[in-house]
Amino acid sequence: MGANKSIHTGRSKLDVGVDFTRKLCSSCMLSPRRLSSILVSMATGSLRLKHPGLFYFRDLLDMSWHKGLHDSDLLLTYRYHRPLHIGPPSLTIKHSVSPEVGIHGIPMNKFSHSLSRGVRLSKLSIGFDYIAPSESDSSKAKATGVYFKRFHFKHDGGRSISTDQDGFQLTRSGGPSDNIIVISQESRYEDESDHGFTNFSVQMELGTPIPPILLSYYRFEVSAARGIKLGPTIFFSRMSGGTVMGSFAPYQAFAIGGPSSVRGYGEGAVGVGQSCLVSTSELSIPLNKKLTGVIFLDCGSDLWSSYKVPDNPGERRGKPGIGFGIGGGIRFKTPLAQIQVDYAINAFQQGTTYFGISDLIL
Repeated sequence: MGANKSIHTGRSKLDVGVDFTRKLCSSCMLSPRRLSSILVSMATGSLRLKHPGLFYFRDLLDMSWHKGLHDSDLLLTYRYHRPLHIGPPSLTIKHSVSPEVGIHGIPMNKFSHSLSRGVRLSKLSIGFDYIAPSESDSSKAKATGVYFKRFHFKHDGGRSISTDQDGFQLTRSGGPSDNIIVISQESRYEDESDHGFTNFSVQMELGTPIPPILLSYYRFEVSAARGIKLGPTIFFSRMSGGTVMGSFAPYQAFAIGGPSSVRGYGEGAVGVGQSCLVSTSELSIPLNKKLTGVIFLDCGSDLWSSYKVPDNPGERRGKPGIGFGIGGGIRFKTPLAQIQVDYAINAFQQGTTYFGISDLIL
């Protein structure tokens, strides 16, 4: 469920939003009392302020803040004008706090839900980046950045911790925090036509710890998506994967499973690996002007790399390492909002229903 409101004050723009999502395990739908005990609710409030011309005519200050029941995310970006061939550099400061469920959570209800074990990860990132558009092709762009990143672990009670409840290290340094200098580069390609669209991206990241007493790590991710219009029907397919090499901590591994990965599973309930491969195929069929039916298939695998993650949290939690979710849903448009309902069944024949409302008009 979501609502957004924009407020203009001079040259500044303030966006206020609130979102609600609902997820429930369908195996308990017969008992209302049991249903209420497994209902998971996440509410997220958001504020975003854009202020052009703060110091100069063409600069831009962009601040956003998201706050949920269990997490928060603060992003501050300042962009100043430079020649087009150089791209608009920006100073970016980002801070987020969230439960580390994907890596250290315990799968529950036949892997359809992940239970937090009281581990929270605080991330702080400060750095510069700029986007260099292609001079010959506007559909291509490259982004390069240099950042200082700090990863700090806390218990739900606020106490700094360096190990989980089983005594395994959470960081690479052995203390509550890791400090890293990161150089990243991302290349994107986007194309859209009357027959469909294509998106492709490659991300590379090189990290060196501070002090440099540990080895560096290298992270590589690639994603490709294709949408094809077959008359009124749209077929969408996306495949993504990646790997991390060198001296890395468990929180830098790939967590597979969840609504944005493999539906029908909890966050990270499929597996935790040094590498991963995830695919999504979805067919949207208009039923009438307001109602659309959706059929989807999600698949994910850690490519048998869980043992390469320090202390192997995936195998310790009994995660299978490979899984799929198949299901369907509807999208219903109303004058006030769009209602979405999805139902997914995982490889253990456990069903999960997702319900949401988006684009709510205030």
